[in-house]
Amino acid sequence: MDTFRQVLAVNLIGTFTCMKYELAQMVAQGGGVIVNTASTSGLGGTPLMPGYVASKHGVVGLTKGAAVDYAKRNIRINCVCPGSVQTPMIMDWIGDDADMLAMHNAAQPIGRMALPEEVAEAVVWLASDRASFVTGVALPIDGAMMAAAGGGK
Repeated sequence: MDTFRQVLAVNLIGTFTCMKYELAQMVAQGGGVIVNTASTSGLGGTPLMPGYVASKHGVVGLTKGAAVDYAKRNIRINCVCPGSVQTPMIMDWIGDDADMLAMHNAAQPIGRMALPEEVAEAVVWLASDRASFVTGVALPIDGAMMAAAGGGK
């Protein structure tokens, strides 16, 4: 229970708390853009990680609900849903295990993990005027993982 509560506190309540203050500022200034970070686990499921899955589903729901509530106030709210990303944390976990790295990459339909810069580019686009009609979206950045799994509906 402690781990479950901690994961919800960081991932969901943390996102909610940030949005509370972001939205107050954006209402005062007449608009803005929020891009939250969820996960493909917020669009489907991940074995043995119920707290993480629940928290990321919550971020997706929070994003969509707030997008509807604030659309007429010139505030767009979306979230990115990365799959496996080649971050230092993941690479430390994999370590020097070439077989584990190959297995992890092979599990991705595109054949590799995302680079952090690829996720960042999606965030930049969602925050830009080029995405001015995009709000309430949970954007998978996953090399077709959700498409292959039939998730991300």
